[in-house]
Amino acid sequence: MMAEVTAAQVKELRDRTGAPMLACRNALRESEGDIDTAIEQLRARGEAQAAKRAGNEASEGVVDSYIHAGGQIGVLVEVNCETDFVARNDDFRSFVHDLALHIAAAAPLGVSDEDIPAEDREREERIAVEQAADRPENVRERIVSGKLDKWLADVVLLRQKHVNEDKYGGQTIEDLRAKLASDMGENIVIRRFARFAIGG
Repeated sequence: MMAEVTAAQVKELRDRTGAPMLACRNALRESEGDIDTAIEQLRARGEAQAAKRAGNEASEGVVDSYIHAGGQIGVLVEVNCETDFVARNDDFRSFVHDLALHIAAAAPLGVSDEDIPAEDREREERIAVEQAADRPENVRERIVSGKLDKWLADVVLLRQKHVNEDKYGGQTIEDLRAKLASDMGENIVIRRFARFAIGG
């Protein structure tokens, strides 16, 4: 049985290694929450290559916008990097623009798990508890946890699969961010976004 891990533990491991969020969560579960063991596992798998960059301040970057055809939906997104050189790079700018397009289509509620309002999370948990009420008691907690995790995968930007399946083949936004960070050799941070919809 793998240990349950907290968002704070995942964030700490990610800050220390620069590894993708999902890889951090899995390593923590396998190491039963032991951060040092999880770091060793990530290094052994080559998923902590960004460790030396993770602490670097991302104070450069770009703000991009996307207005959906017809002007009914608009998005502003800020993505940061470490240097002006990367901020001007075509691959970086293409990532940011595709991200704005994705946000317009997928309507995430926040960048990471930590950005999801507690009241939204509690509401979804209540719904999951009600849905699991007729299941055997020994599996209810696992069902609720699974439903909550699935919901987070739908509403958290970093967990969402990019809407452009043809171009990105089911990769998550976090997968794409981590690959860009690796390719650019810099810490890349999706800082924030705003999505506007007519009547929304």
